[in-house]
Amino acid sequence: MKRLIPLVVIAAAGCCLLPSVGPDYKSPDMDGLPAYAMPDAGYPTTNRTEVGEWKPAEGKDDIRTLVTTNDISCWWCRFDDDVLTNLVASAVSSNLTYRMAQQRLQASAWMLFGSYAAFMPKATFGASGTVGHHERYTSSQYASWLASGSKRNYSDLFRAGFDASWEIDIFGGSRRATEAAWSEMAASYWSLEDAWVTLTAEVGREYIQLRTTQQRIAVARTNLVLQTETYDILKSRFDSGIGDELAVNQSKYVVDQTLATIPPLLAEEERLLNAIAVLTGDIPGARHDELKECPDRDWLLAPEKIAEIPLDMIRARPDVRAAERKLAAQTAKVGVAKSLWFPKLYINGYLGVESVKVHKFLGKGDFYGSIGPAISWPIFQGGSIYANVKAEEARMDEAFLAYELAIQEAYREVRNAYAEYTQQYHRYQALQGAVKAAQDAVAISNDLYKNGLRDFTAVIDAQRSLLSLEESLVISRGQITVNLIALYKALGGGIVAD
Repeated sequence: MKRLIPLVVIAAAGCCLLPSVGPDYKSPDMDGLPAYAMPDAGYPTTNRTEVGEWKPAEGKDDIRTLVTTNDISCWWCRFDDDVLTNLVASAVSSNLTYRMAQQRLQASAWMLFGSYAAFMPKATFGASGTVGHHERYTSSQYASWLASGSKRNYSDLFRAGFDASWEIDIFGGSRRATEAAWSEMAASYWSLEDAWVTLTAEVGREYIQLRTTQQRIAVARTNLVLQTETYDILKSRFDSGIGDELAVNQSKYVVDQTLATIPPLLAEEERLLNAIAVLTGDIPGARHDELKECPDRDWLLAPEKIAEIPLDMIRARPDVRAAERKLAAQTAKVGVAKSLWFPKLYINGYLGVESVKVHKFLGKGDFYGSIGPAISWPIFQGGSIYANVKAEEARMDEAFLAYELAIQEAYREVRNAYAEYTQQYHRYQALQGAVKAAQDAVAISNDLYKNGLRDFTAVIDAQRSLLSLEESLVISRGQITVNLIALYKALGGGIVAD
């Protein structure tokens, strides 16, 4: 045994000094990506082109502020809404999908812990005992039985011991497996961060859509009151014999048509209330009292801009980081597969005790043991190892393409969100002018009808247009904020680059 101790020390030191088989991971170089102009509609102004389109302000006329990482890191705080802030906090602490992602991270951490077992000696304990007797004998056994005068022939054997084995990781297969486990745990961590970004953005989007829906309900009810007042006047005049029956019926179907728009909005409100409850980890219905009343305020922020899409901000996105760590894990798995081509060195040992009598089981002469090196080398495996290596290399190439795709998707999301955000401001400004004109049209058409200069159809058209344009204005105002939240999410959603 003393002669084997230096062999063990040398083998253990050698497994740390020798390079591991397989490719060493290097982070992909994406610094050469071209930068293209952003799809920026500019600051919304009253300037018009010759054909009447909005002309974006440029230079000093563009007074928008730049979006910064500080704006993104706590984007919901910028709305100065305690209800929204509390909803985000509740979602992060109680959302079940997010907690499931936390458990996946815990599982990957335990998998990493388990991978270190490959570097440790392994031992198993075994024990057995047999008690036998024979009623039938061979001729020699029968002679022995006659000589001893015994009535039975016994054969007992009791054993117990430890088997131990220690693989010396000379070619780095276990090291590569641990490297892969580290990267997979890191990927799980960034997947958890991505779940956090997605969750907060979903809470913000559903909350703004809820407030937009509630404002649409308020617009419909306000118009319903005005239309009902008009109908009551016409009906009263008709009952008095001085009105127009056609105008009464026209006014009636306008009222009913507006009334018909409210139930779907109430159903949408219920859907959004329930969605927010689930996002915050509550049973649907739990948030109704808190969110049912819409405050009289606007969530619209001043227009913002981004000069370019910085690569570092894209790389900081948790989904991109997760894809990069998955690539690192798969690169290490190629080394694990290649290590199977090479011999494995083991130090095996056994320590046990054996006796034919129970009461002398731990006697001095019953102990025995052995220790020594062993080698295992797959000489012929029918090409299975080669096929496995090629399969892992193909998966590595796939992981690299997935990383590139994650970056492409990140750029796409940023550009789409920015285009929708900046263009929506121009739509909103146009709708503001249209609503003002529709309000004036309602007042003028009412005066003309009262003076007998126009029929009631002009009033109906004006009221319909006003309801439609006011609702579109509310939707556009809410959509600007929803698009801004999508832009914050696309830029990392609060995860700041290291």
